[in-house]
Amino acid sequence: MAEKQIDGKVKTALELGPILAFFVAYLWLKDRVFTIGGTEYAGFVVVTAGFIPVFLLSMAILWKLTGHLSRMQVVTAVLIVVFGGLSVWFNEPKFFKMKPTIIYLLFGGILGLGLLRGRSYLQSVMEGLMPLTDEGWMILTRRLTAFFLALAALNELIWRTQSEETWVYFKTFGLTAAIFLFFMTQGRLFSDHGTGEDKAD
Repeated sequence: MAEKQIDGKVKTALELGPILAFFVAYLWLKDRVFTIGGTEYAGFVVVTAGFIPVFLLSMAILWKLTGHLSRMQVVTAVLIVVFGGLSVWFNEPKFFKMKPTIIYLLFGGILGLGLLRGRSYLQSVMEGLMPLTDEGWMILTRRLTAFFLALAALNELIWRTQSEETWVYFKTFGLTAAIFLFFMTQGRLFSDHGTGEDKAD
């Protein structure tokens, strides 16, 4: 099924809205403790419990509007349910904090496996979005593999050594900014290995 086009602002709101909602809710409830069923839950765990259905609802709406979800979005949703659910079930925030580590290790590992086989799995997923030569895709895949592994290591360092609030800021803004900056710095690669019509002139 071909992906339907929707307004870019709506798409961005559905993708980033749950993350920003988590951030705002955390700042509001971070210092509170809730007693539910005789068990005390910190604000972080309560916010995590609320984030899971909000994120799934946003993905369901996105799928309804576009008829498509990327593999990355599907995997991310599964890991949010699994690790968010573990944090709520065991009343332990560390499971949810480990989620970005697992996501980036998983994506980096899959891309790395493709590289070992002489293939760019990134190309098979995103070829229609970024017209690059085969060599360009291999270069971008190598760089993105290293980048994902670096993000996994950085997330581990932050959540294990810094305060919970610092990690929330890092998760909400730091990781998003890092991914944006990564692709912004690939301009030379897109210029040298692009396959647009202007390259043929």
